[in-house]
Amino acid sequence: MRISNILHFTENHQYCVYRDFCLSPLDGKMLGLVYQPMVGAFAVSLFRLLAEQVPLEQVGYSGIEQQRKLFLTLGIDPSEKGRKFLIEQASRLEAVGLLQTSRLYVPDSDDYMYEYELQAPLGPAEFFRTQHLTLLLRDKIGKFAVMALREQMFSKEPEEWPGATYNKENISVPFYDIFELNTHSIDYELEQAIAETALTRQPGTQLSGEDEVINYADIILRFPRESRNRAFVEALRFDAEGMGVVNYVARKYELSVQDICRLLDEDDIFDKNGAIVLDELQYKANLQFRQGKRRKEEREVTVGKIVSLRSDEAKAQESTSGNASHPEEVAVQMEYYVDVPPQFQSKCDIHQYNMMLRNEPYTRLLKIFFPGTIPDNLLDIFEKIDLNYKLPGEVINVLIHYLMQLLTSGGEQRINRNFVDAIAANMLLKQVSTYEKAVQYIRDQAKVKEKVAGAAEKNGGRGRTYTNRGAKPKPEIPIVEKSGGDQAVSEEEFAELLKMAEQMQAGKPRGM
Repeated sequence: MRISNILHFTENHQYCVYRDFCLSPLDGKMLGLVYQPMVGAFAVSLFRLLAEQVPLEQVGYSGIEQQRKLFLTLGIDPSEKGRKFLIEQASRLEAVGLLQTSRLYVPDSDDYMYEYELQAPLGPAEFFRTQHLTLLLRDKIGKFAVMALREQMFSKEPEEWPGATYNKENISVPFYDIFELNTHSIDYELEQAIAETALTRQPGTQLSGEDEVINYADIILRFPRESRNRAFVEALRFDAEGMGVVNYVARKYELSVQDICRLLDEDDIFDKNGAIVLDELQYKANLQFRQGKRRKEEREVTVGKIVSLRSDEAKAQESTSGNASHPEEVAVQMEYYVDVPPQFQSKCDIHQYNMMLRNEPYTRLLKIFFPGTIPDNLLDIFEKIDLNYKLPGEVINVLIHYLMQLLTSGGEQRINRNFVDAIAANMLLKQVSTYEKAVQYIRDQAKVKEKVAGAAEKNGGRGRTYTNRGAKPKPEIPIVEKSGGDQAVSEEEFAELLKMAEQMQAGKPRGM
C-alpha cells in the first residue's frame, strides 16, 4: 500500500471489501500453514476479518464502513503508529497476492475512500509451482520444513494403485453428447437481466515505485481553492485527454505532484475553453526542469568537495600515523603512449608522462600545467565533468592533455566551458570509459582535423566547401589585370573627355 501522506489513511476514512470467492477448508489450511509463516499471524487475521465483511454464502461487495471498525476489531491504537502498522500488514498481504488495495477520491467530501479486493489463496499445486513464494517460505521456515508441508498438503495415491505403470485413456463423455441446447432462439431478456445484475468493476490504476501516475485526486487536493484556474483544474476530473497531457509532461520533465500544481496555477496554461496549452506548459516545465538540474549539479559539486576534503584529511591522518596505503600504479602499454608536450620535454620522459596521465588525479595534473594558481573557471569545468558527468580520472587527464595540445599547436582555439562540455559529452556518447579508449578517441579526432585541413588546402585555403551534386561547376570569369605601364592623360585628351561628358549630360549624341 503506497501512502505518501499518513493523514490520507486514518480511522475516519471509509472502506469497502470486494470478494469473488469463498474460503474452503483447504484455503484455511493454506492460510494457516503456508501463508502465515510468510506474512505473520496478524496479516492473516486481517485477511480473515476482511473476508468476513462479505456474507460467507455470497460473493461481491460489503457495506461501506469506517476504518475505525478495523482498528477496534484488531485491537490497533488509532494513532500514527497504529496506522503505519495496519498499512504494513496490508502491504504484506499485497506482496504475496492476497490483497489489492485501491483508493477512490470522493469530490463531495473532498476526501478518499478505500476498496480492499481480496484474492483467493493459491492451491497447493499452484503455490509450489510459484518460485518466488516457495523461496520466501524456504527463507522463513527452512528447506526441510517446506518439503514436509508439501507432503502434508498432497494425498498420495495408494500403493496398490497401478495407474503409474499402465497406459491411461480418457473415456469421459463431452457435454454435447448428453445435452442438446435450443440454439435457434436467443433469449434476449435473460442475457439483458444477467448483464444488468452483473457486478461492474472499474480497473484501478497501478502505481509503480519509479513511475507513478498522477491522478486527479492528487492534483485537486493540493491545488489552491482561490486560484483563478481552479475551475479548469476541476474540469480535468472528466477529461482523460487532459490528464494524459499532465502525466506526459510530468514524466518527460520528472515533475512531482507539487510541481504540476504549481505549473497549472500559472497564467496562460489554459485557454479560454479550459483546455491545456501544451506548448506553454512544456515551456514552463522545461524551465523548472533546467533550474532543478542546475541546483542538483551545484549540490553534487558541493558534496563532492566536502567528501574530497574529508578524504584528504583521512589520508593525512593515515600518513602521519604511518599506516598510509598508496594505490597501486597501473602501467600503460606502449601502443597507447601519447607525446610529451613541449613544456614538459625537459622535465620528464615519455614513460613518466604517460604514467602520470594514467595514475595521477586531474587536480595534480592541472597543478603541473599551471605552476601558479589554477584558474577558477577551468577548475570548475573539470569539477563538473568529474562529479556530474562521472568520467573516470584517467579519461579526464587525457582530455586535459588533448586540450593543452590544441593550445600549443599554434591554433586559435580557446578553452571555454561550452567547448570542453562538447568534448566531454561526445566522450560520454561514445562510452569512453578507459585510458585506452580515451587515447584512441583523441587520435581519431586528430585524423579528422588532418582530413579537414587537407581539404581546405585543396580548395584554395577555404575551410569548408559547399558543393551540389549533379550541378555543373560555375565557369571561371577572367579578371582584368592592371597594366603595368599607366600613362598620364594629355591636356588635349582631357579637354576632349570634358566635351564628351558635357554632350552626354545634355543628351546630344557625339558629332552633332
